Amino acid sequence: MSDVDRAAVRRDIPAPSEDSSVVWGSDAIAQMLRKLDIPYVLLNPGASFRGLHDSLVNYLGNQNPQMIVVLHEEHAIAIAHGYTKVTGQMLGAIVHSNVGLMHASMAIYNAWADRVPVLVLGATGPVDAALRRPWIDWLHTAQDQGALVRQFTKWDAQPASVPAAFEALLRAAQIARTAPNGPTYVCFDAALQETELSNEPVLPDPARYLPATSARPSEADLGKAVAWLAEASSPVILAGRVSRDEAAWRHRVGLAEALGARVLTDLKVGAAFPTDHPLHVAAPGFFLSPTAAAELRSADVVLSLDWVDLGGTLKQAWGEDAVGSRVIQVSVDQYIHNGWSMDHQGLAPVDLYMMSEPDPVVALLREALPKRASPVPVKVPPRENVSSSGESMSIASLAQSLRRTTAGHDVCLIRLPLGWSGDMWDFHHPLDYLGYDGGGGIGSGPGMAVGAALALKGSGRLPVAVIGDGDYMMGVTALWTAANARIPLLVIVANNCSFFNDELHQERVAKDRHRPVENRWIGQRIADPEPDLAMIARGQGLVGIGPVARAEDLDTALAQAVNALRDGRTVVVDVRVDPGYSPSMSSGMTRSKTE
Repeated sequence: MSDVDRAAVRRDIPAPSEDSSVVWGSDAIAQMLRKLDIPYVLLNPGASFRGLHDSLVNYLGNQNPQMIVVLHEEHAIAIAHGYTKVTGQMLGAIVHSNVGLMHASMAIYNAWADRVPVLVLGATGPVDAALRRPWIDWLHTAQDQGALVRQFTKWDAQPASVPAAFEALLRAAQIARTAPNGPTYVCFDAALQETELSNEPVLPDPARYLPATSARPSEADLGKAVAWLAEASSPVILAGRVSRDEAAWRHRVGLAEALGARVLTDLKVGAAFPTDHPLHVAAPGFFLSPTAAAELRSADVVLSLDWVDLGGTLKQAWGEDAVGSRVIQVSVDQYIHNGWSMDHQGLAPVDLYMMSEPDPVVALLREALPKRASPVPVKVPPRENVSSSGESMSIASLAQSLRRTTAGHDVCLIRLPLGWSGDMWDFHHPLDYLGYDGGGGIGSGPGMAVGAALALKGSGRLPVAVIGDGDYMMGVTALWTAANARIPLLVIVANNCSFFNDELHQERVAKDRHRPVENRWIGQRIADPEPDLAMIARGQGLVGIGPVARAEDLDTALAQAVNALRDGRTVVVDVRVDPGYSPSMSSGMTRSKTE
């Protein structure tokens, strides 16, 4: 995004003072952030970084990076996370001492599990106890603040001087952006920020500290993969965590066509392959559908492109039986695995492990493989023709209405709820869908939607997030930042007045124990009273529409919302959907006690 595009985000502020004779430690740190080409920093204000805050505003003039205020530290990370899922460019997020870092920790874990780089900056102290104010500075100082998030960040540091701060920022940026990507944390002593420097320090050149280029596989491994795939009669490609690059998208399509390979994709990650392509043989979901499991089970060679939970996916297809096909894994994810976080999932049986990123390997395979005629794949059943009239709505009817009201526009589906079935919407471009949050928690949807919408501003795409009412209520104050920064965004709340996924869990337990399933709602419903979601939106300066309780009224409401979105507004539509069951949730809900 250019400075002109970003003008709507910043406010006019007085020019920084021309007196540059005094330079503070935080001024030098702010200059280094500018050199790192960080376009935005997200923050919830805190006294521990008051020096850095002043430097960003009054020394740099709130430009490059520009400051965006949020109402909770978790939102700062989530907005940075969502922005990077669109652009690949890393943002900075500043959190206030140990208490702010605790607030931010869930969102940091999401970025870790989603393999997204975020430069998290913190502050502490003063570390020197003699410099601390009574009471509050003691509460907000930790001996080892980075320990709070060390198990789900790639690296952390607490530099004790300005030169050490430069090195820490360079290293943190380099490590965060080296695959597998992830968040890093740098903590600045409050006293260091507020130290007067005798002269302006010389900044190192970030161009000399860039991440390494993508590793390519050995010639032997590449040759073996080419031979296996060329000989395969029914190969399957599992298209997982791949980039949003359009050229890489075309390479994946070309590889599948050259092999005649069937392709499966996943709603946990962003769009990786056109879902209406004849070689895409099953609707994407959060778990394998029976059709997808059957396709995978019939493969003689499986090519995994950094597929999330390869081991669990193979088990869904083959059960307790040995995997009956050759498996090629293309991923560098093993480099980030540790013993604390089990986000790396089960250990998959793999016959050829190529420790490389998927995009360059796909390009190499496509170049080396001869093209052959594609076999006729199993066709995905056509979408159900959902009625748009009546007293109640399903998520399927919501999807159909959204397709009608956005016809003729490019839409980016930033987030979809667990109840969404992958056959409700086709993806034709890597920005058609951005995937889930990585950590599988709740409350991240609004913040990530704001970040993605910020990245899409001026692109011509309509940024749309469909989230549940629980996710909305936990993260709703993130949307104030969209209103404050003039970020166009449409949030549709698929509101079933419940933490419904957990109702299904309680139903399963009750059935297993021969107890009343009618009690599954207790402790789950968001009712008595039902929150007025549209009013909460309007109270933050957004356009709030709803509740929309009848399917026949939905097209009108969504058309009004799309018009407001195109006028640059942030819009929330409360859509009352029937609590229901989706195939995308089935794998987690239908197993017996013996499995």
